[in-house]
Amino acid sequence: MAHQPNLERELCSKLLSDSEGHRAAESKHEPNPTHQGEEHRSGIPKANSPKMEFHFLTLFPELFSGVIHSSLLQKAQNKGLVAFHLTQIRDFAKDKHRTTDDTPYGGGEGMILKADVLYEAWRSVMPDQSLSPSVDRQKTATVLLSPQGEVFSQSLAKELAGFSKLVLVCGHYEGVDERFIDLCVDREISIGNYVLTGGELPALVVADAVTRLVPGVLGNDRSLTEESLENGLLKYPQYTRPRVFQGQVVPDVLLSGDHQAIAQWRQQCREQRTRLKRPDLKQALKVFQQ
Repeated sequence: MAHQPNLERELCSKLLSDSEGHRAAESKHEPNPTHQGEEHRSGIPKANSPKMEFHFLTLFPELFSGVIHSSLLQKAQNKGLVAFHLTQIRDFAKDKHRTTDDTPYGGGEGMILKADVLYEAWRSVMPDQSLSPSVDRQKTATVLLSPQGEVFSQSLAKELAGFSKLVLVCGHYEGVDERFIDLCVDREISIGNYVLTGGELPALVVADAVTRLVPGVLGNDRSLTEESLENGLLKYPQYTRPRVFQGQVVPDVLLSGDHQAIAQWRQQCREQRTRLKRPDLKQALKVFQQ
């Protein structure tokens, strides 16, 4: 049975009409982007201190290891660009049972993380200006991962990347004592309109998105400007070898060697793809249509 092209492919294919007749010129070869990235990365000196520090306050530090020691996050640490620190909240409990939660005043379901224990854990990772007057606390932000927070986005990730230190507080159980939020939290962030067991997975999502924006982490800075959701648009369709697969052919314009035509096709596809798949991003579409 022949494969029927989906609506998005039909729409993007229409954009090729101005590029028909173009064919790949054998004399023109693009530099290998992987090699370019490797050369760029090799020229990055290791920093004496990381550009960004992440401090996770958590009851379950074992959840983090597989993520922060893999892939891009591990490479960023190897370059000395970021550092990840895990603080066990339970270590700051004062009683013999190391209690971190208690029943809510006024009654109700579940248990609440105690303000006093959280506060001591938070203080342990905050810069002490009395010991080092040069420390600027304005470069540190404390974020509570909470379903009550602002929904995380690429623009918010960029904002957080402007800090040199992020303290990510991973809530658990039924919630967090409001007094800790009032005293210590700069921002509450949610990763979506659903409920998770705790704040550990959302904290890792935030850390991953922000780490990618730290200068030098990605080998090629163009990777940032052409990613999905940059400027509020989705990424254009992408292809690699083989040229023909299951009867589907790579668009001719991508083989033409005409960089201006390729850039125009990609931009048109970004707008069309966003309109089709993510109409909720209509504000970005309005900007590009003006």
